[in-house]
Amino acid sequence: MLQKTINRLQYLCEIIPPLLIEIPGKDFSFKPSETKWSKKQILGHLIDSAANNHQRFVRIQFEDVPSITYNQDNWNNHSYHNQVDSKYLIKFWELYNLHLAELIKLIPEKNFVRECNVGKEQNVTLQWLVEDYVRHLEHHLRQLVNYN
Repeated sequence: MLQKTINRLQYLCEIIPPLLIEIPGKDFSFKPSETKWSKKQILGHLIDSAANNHQRFVRIQFEDVPSITYNQDNWNNHSYHNQVDSKYLIKFWELYNLHLAELIKLIPEKNFVRECNVGKEQNVTLQWLVEDYVRHLEHHLRQLVNYN
């Protein structure tokens, strides 16, 4: 199952950036309302998610049930994604996710059962985190572009 997840992540890193680059700047930055994120902010949210999950993927391997949560709205608001150049955000998203794919490949299989507290009622395993990360990624990427 994890190999399929890694393959999917690498595939997304190949097909998504060219699709994102095609989004006109004004459409990429447009906020439908004060409380809704622009497409650029959704992509920024995925970068924030990568940063927080990167920490989880690493720390879960050597800490006993680390507790790693984050407030996605505060992260998005204080990362100023809507003000950052679109091409930079797209490239950063791509490279960060390629890095995570390489990291996941190197994690010893025995570590995928280790647990982390992410603010849910019960702890989750590293395997669940990795698979959920890619599911979450795809959910938001579908809000940005159409792909298979």
